[in-house]
Amino acid sequence: MTLSFTYASSPARILFGCGTRARLADEIGRLGRGRALVLATPFQRADAEALASSLGSLAVGVFAGATMHTPVDITLQAAAVFEEQGADCVISLGGGSTIGLGKALARRIGADQIVIATTYAGSEVTNILGETENGLKTTVRGPDILPETVIYDPELTCGLPIGMSVTSGLNAMAHAVEALYAHDRNPITTMMAMEGIEALYKALPVIVAKPDNIAARTQALYGSWLCGSVLGMVSMALHHKLCHTIGGSFDMPHADTHAVLLPHTTAYTEVGAADLLKPVADLFEAPTAGAGLYDFAASIGAPLSLASLGFAEADIARAADLAMLTPYYNPRPIESEGIKLLIRRAWEGTRPC
Repeated sequence: MTLSFTYASSPARILFGCGTRARLADEIGRLGRGRALVLATPFQRADAEALASSLGSLAVGVFAGATMHTPVDITLQAAAVFEEQGADCVISLGGGSTIGLGKALARRIGADQIVIATTYAGSEVTNILGETENGLKTTVRGPDILPETVIYDPELTCGLPIGMSVTSGLNAMAHAVEALYAHDRNPITTMMAMEGIEALYKALPVIVAKPDNIAARTQALYGSWLCGSVLGMVSMALHHKLCHTIGGSFDMPHADTHAVLLPHTTAYTEVGAADLLKPVADLFEAPTAGAGLYDFAASIGAPLSLASLGFAEADIARAADLAMLTPYYNPRPIESEGIKLLIRRAWEGTRPC
C-alpha cells in the first residue's frame, strides 16, 4: 500500500470524563492565570454565576451576553468588561454561541480560553471563528483562536433539552460528513470522522428515549469531540458555506440550520463524491448518504425544513446568490441553479432522492 498525506493535529488540551469539571481551578493555575471572566448566554447566566462563585477569587465576574453567530458588537462589549474587571483569561460555559465569543476575545485581545462544553457543537476544538457584522458572516482560522483547555464532563449535558441535543448532535455530525470529502482530507481525519459519526448515530436515539442516560451522553460528547477536531484539521466546503450564509445573513438558528441542510448538501455533493460518502450510506443502511441522513434526522425528531425554522421562500434566490460569493471548494461544482434547487428542497423539507 502506498500512502502520502499531510496531517496536523489540534494542540488543545482535553479533559474528558464525568467529574472533570472539578479540575477547572487547577487548569486556571496551570495556565498561570488567576482572574477569569466567565462567559455564557443569557439562558445560562445562573449556571455561569454559580460557576464563578465556586471559583472564589479566581473569577472576576460573568458576561452572559453571548449569542448566535458571534456578532462583533457583542464581542466589543465583552472585551470592555474583560478590561474593566482586569481579567486575564476567559471560561466559556456552554455551546457554540459562548464558545464563539471566547474565540473572538482570544483573537481580539489574546485572552487564554478554557471551555466547558455543555452541547455537542464541536467548535471548541477548532481553530475557526465565524463572526457576523453588517448582516454578513465571515470565517477566519488561526492558532490564536483555539482554546487552551477543553473540559468535557458528560454529566453537564444531561440537562440539555432533547431538541437541542438532537440539533447540536447533527451539527457536530455535519462537521465530520464534510470532512470526508474535503480536498485536504487524509486517512487519519477520515477515520476520526467516521468514528465520530458512528458515535452520534448510536447515541442520539438513546438520548431521545432516555435523556438522562449517562452512557449515551458520554458517547455523544465523545463523538462531538471527534467531529469538531476533524473540522479543525481540514477545509470547509459547501455545507458550511451555506450554513454560514443562511445563518449569518438571515439570523437563523445555528444548529437547527445545520441539521436541516445536512441531508441536502450531502445529496448535492454526493453526485461528485459518491465513493467518499459511501461509508455514511452504509452506516445508515441507506441507498445514499443524503437519504440516510434525512431518514435518521426524521427518526429522532429533528427539524426537516427551513420553512419550519422561519426562513422565507422569498429569500431562497438571495441566499443562493450570497452563497456564490467567494465559494468554498466542493467536489461537485457550486452552480447557481443547483444551489437554488438545493435550498428550495431544504425549505420544503423533501427527502433527497
